[in-house]
Amino acid sequence: MNIRIESAAGSKIQIMLAYAGQPFKYELPDNRREAGTVTWFYARTNQETDVLVLGMGLADELSLEKLRRAGGYAARALRKEGRSSGELDIAALAEASRAFKAGVSVCLQAWTEGWLLGLYRYDKYRGLTASDRTVDFYLAPGKEATADVSVAECEAAIAAARIRAEATMLTRDLVNETPDGLHPEAFVEVVQRHFADLPVKLHVYQGQELVDRQMNGLLAVGAGSVHEPALIELAYEGAPGEPMLALIGKGVTFDMGGMNVKTGRDISDARMDMGGAAAVVGAMDILARTGAAVNVTALIAVVDNLPGMEAMLPSSVIRYPNGLTVQVANTDGEGRLVIADALLHAANLGAAKVIDIATLTGNVGAALGLGIAGIWGDEEMTQGLVAVGEGNGERLWPMPLMDEYESELRSDYADLRNVGTGTLAGAITAALFIRRFVAPSMDWVHIDMAGTVQYKSDVGYSGVGATGYGARLLADYAERCFLVEHAANAASVDASADTEASQG
Repeated sequence: MNIRIESAAGSKIQIMLAYAGQPFKYELPDNRREAGTVTWFYARTNQETDVLVLGMGLADELSLEKLRRAGGYAARALRKEGRSSGELDIAALAEASRAFKAGVSVCLQAWTEGWLLGLYRYDKYRGLTASDRTVDFYLAPGKEATADVSVAECEAAIAAARIRAEATMLTRDLVNETPDGLHPEAFVEVVQRHFADLPVKLHVYQGQELVDRQMNGLLAVGAGSVHEPALIELAYEGAPGEPMLALIGKGVTFDMGGMNVKTGRDISDARMDMGGAAAVVGAMDILARTGAAVNVTALIAVVDNLPGMEAMLPSSVIRYPNGLTVQVANTDGEGRLVIADALLHAANLGAAKVIDIATLTGNVGAALGLGIAGIWGDEEMTQGLVAVGEGNGERLWPMPLMDEYESELRSDYADLRNVGTGTLAGAITAALFIRRFVAPSMDWVHIDMAGTVQYKSDVGYSGVGATGYGARLLADYAERCFLVEHAANAASVDASADTEASQG
């Protein structure tokens, strides 16, 4: 798929943006100016061109996410009509940039991300219905190209959009993959192959090494599968000497629920229970390919949760190296058991901050739906991640850590049980369980993305299936907020020390 900064030759489709309450070249009713609407104006003569109009809503409510979604809608509408290319005048992006005070190149990057992601299809297993049809994008330069943004800046924005979209599509590919194509051992191979030529250090903990390091959550959960569990460690050091952020991803490549077997007419979505792990892979891809000036270590806990002769049984007790013992009241509460291993390992590595991200509970989807994930933990980290998500479309909603709910995790014969005794607030009790494995030296947040991992219908630049949620969110937070927050915390500590010294 080509993206060019030039006018399309020959037959071309003009793309226009229409805002509510503003003059427009064609007669267009108000309901066709709402954000997310697509309207065709077909040429009447050979001297005219077809026009595709994207409704954008009110100009003063415009956002990068609306531009991103418009790019996705435009690309898909053109492909549906069998068109090979579309052209947008840079003046349209210049107008958008003035509407909400963002640079033209920033708007172009958002539009291009949406365009590329909107064209995504997972065709690996298609036969007769497979299609390689794509749509080229032309950015028609005008006088604004030199007044507001240079061609070099446009090219840089397009290149950045490609990296981010490709990382998100990598995440989507992993989540969409079938269980026979992406079991734990295959996941390890995919990661090893993908990062072989990127500036990261990779180590895989498997077999006896898991036993030696007492990663007993992974060993217990994976006991029912023929495929060995693993903890993948990916270390990217883009800022030597700076503090380290750990990204922990839950990678249950198929979740049958273990001996508490899931039931249902179609449980094929159980293959998507590694959405958090896939998001971490995508984030590391962005950071490594862009040369971000941060230190980030990914810890990806990869395992199958299947019933079998050797499978963990309900009422089993898992011992963790921090001294905690956990009664497994329900084997379908497995994600928190393997995240515990990764959190303890993150502390051993000296992580200053840690984010765990997981498709953990259906409960969070019932509360928040499919468009926004829940987040628990450190307030400053939460604020930074929420702000990032509002900008890049991977949204988060702060959720409470209700200390009094922790009583539901009490066990009669171990320190904790892995699921609450009640049927309510499952997402909160899961977060409370995970918190018990966070070292005091680390700031921590937990993201439950079970609802956002997939869409059941086309939405914006996400088609049916995996959304790729989390890859851009984690990478953007690492690059934009992590070191800033650390510096602010360090300054606060220094100021407190100075105050104590002066008072002493």
